[in-house]
Amino acid sequence: MQREFYHILNRGVDKRIIYNDKRDYRRFIHDLFEFNDESNATANGYFFSQSLDIGCPKVKVRDERKLLLELHSFALMPNHYHLLVSPLVHDGIPRFMQKLNMGYAKYFNERNNRSGTLFQGKYKSVHIRNDRHFNFILYYIHFNPLDLKSLNWRDRKLRNPSEAFNYLETYPWSSHMDYLGKNNVPAVTQRKFFLDYFGGNKGYRKAFRQELNNFSIIDGENADITLE
Repeated sequence: MQREFYHILNRGVDKRIIYNDKRDYRRFIHDLFEFNDESNATANGYFFSQSLDIGCPKVKVRDERKLLLELHSFALMPNHYHLLVSPLVHDGIPRFMQKLNMGYAKYFNERNNRSGTLFQGKYKSVHIRNDRHFNFILYYIHFNPLDLKSLNWRDRKLRNPSEAFNYLETYPWSSHMDYLGKNNVPAVTQRKFFLDYFGGNKGYRKAFRQELNNFSIIDGENADITLE
């Protein structure tokens, strides 16, 4: 199967919060790993390590695990998430997303003694069809946590790129740290394609920092790329 790239995103219904605390973020990351399997995986088959400073899940890798898709990157925000994926089987994305959204919603509702829909309808899937979109999408997903710190980055008016870089370097709920070579949740994503593209962790760091610097310059280079 030829590798195709899709930007997947979904929000909480009525833009509600879908992660109340670190436990919820950990659980969703755990589910990203657990449900990326052709078998009928169980959400309870793995365990969390409370000893990790960032509080992310520690997972055991099964030898027989068969991936539905390559999860290249992800970023979790309080009321939505972003994924960059490539299907490995013809129905890999819908199978994975059904397990992910239903599994996490079941956990969330049980924990919070609620019922009903958690997510805002069907997830949105954007097919990456051109080079400009491809060249920017990984940055965009990893830039998203800046919404919690500096909204003006979207207008290419970032005041302090170095400060923004330092913030993103410590944000635990995305795959960015693993791309930098800092082991956060390395078992969850398949990073080889993009690390080869950037020339390894150091190449990614250099390119990411340069792209972040560009967002302090109002040039509109990527203004016509529809990402959401």
